Amino acid sequence: MAKESMKARERKRLKMVEKYAAKREQLKKEGDWDALQKLPKNSSKVRLHNRCLLTGRPRGYMRQFGISRVTFREMALDGKIPGVKKASW
Repeated sequence: MAKESMKARERKRLKMVEKYAAKREQLKKEGDWDALQKLPKNSSKVRLHNRCLLTGRPRGYMRQFGISRVTFREMALDGKIPGVKKASW
């Protein structure tokens, strides 16, 4: 599990990105780069990092499900993800 502070930091960044998204888009369209520079750094979408929603693990992230591979495997084997089963041939 990731530290709670790391998960909180990512949630804070996500809120800030959503808050400033429209303003950033407008400034980019106008070409007002000076005003864009004055916005908070964490309001940029590029600073977000994909993390598992349940554990906060930064690596092995599966975009389709929003969780890490480890959590995905546990949930799939427990039958908590509909339509997913272990392959055998």
